[in-house]
Amino acid sequence: MALQGPIPVTFPIVFPHGCYIVGEVEPVKDFDASTNGRFVQARDKQTGELVWQVAVMDGDPTLKPAQKTVAVKILSPVQPVPPAPMPGLPFTPVEFETVSVTPYVNGNGRLAYSIKVREMRAPRHIAPSKAQAGKDAA
Repeated sequence: MALQGPIPVTFPIVFPHGCYIVGEVEPVKDFDASTNGRFVQARDKQTGELVWQVAVMDGDPTLKPAQKTVAVKILSPVQPVPPAPMPGLPFTPVEFETVSVTPYVNGNGRLAYSIKVREMRAPRHIAPSKAQAGKDAA
C-alpha cells in the first residue's frame, strides 16, 4: 500500500469551522525514556523533532461536547508560541500548517486520529461577527 505513516491533510479538512486554543502549549512526555523524577520530552519518530501539545476546541457546532476538544501535537525544536488573544473573543482562534493525521484504534476499540502539525499561527481570515457586519453595512 502506498500510504504509510502520517497522512498529509490541510487545516480546512480537519477543522472546517476553525478551532480555538483552550489549553497551554506543553511538552509531551516520552514515557519510555522518562523515569521517576526525570522528565524526558518525546521526539517524533519520523523527524526526531521535539513534540509539544496544545488542547484545541473544534468550532464545528454539530459535534457533541465530548468530541469538541482534541489535542494537537506540534513538532518544533523550540516551544511554539500561541497567537495573541483577540479582543472580544473568549478563546483564541488558531490555524495550523503542515497538518497530518494518523488513524489508530483507541482503548475503547474505536477509530481515532492523532493530529500532528509543524506550525501554529493566527488565522489569516476571521469571519466578522454579526454585530460588526451590521456596522460595516451601515
